[in-house]
Amino acid sequence: MEQDIFCGIAAGAIPANKLYEDKKVVVFTDINPQAPVHVVIIPRKHFTSLNDLEEKDEGLLGHMLLVAARIAREHGVAFSGYRLVINTGPQGGQAVPHLHMHLLGGRALAGELG
Repeated sequence: MEQDIFCGIAAGAIPANKLYEDKKVVVFTDINPQAPVHVVIIPRKHFTSLNDLEEKDEGLLGHMLLVAARIAREHGVAFSGYRLVINTGPQGGQAVPHLHMHLLGGRALAGELG
């Protein structure tokens, strides 16, 4: 397995403010929050990016989305609204070479997407 900071967090070797974890994913607060609620959802299994997933991994993506909805409810942003972001590759803004999803909420989020 390729090692990166998120692999270290998933393994418990690197400290993080973990909000949720199970056998498939780990959720923790972003160290550079861009919104009042900004968490990162990572799979425990290393995938460099979304491009590494195959059809057999669709259950993992579904699980990540369900966990995101749960975290949004727990942090009071489910009904006011939140954004989920998966950056892929350097030009897509991916800074850590480990598949991850950002959940942002708690304020109005402006941007190109509507």
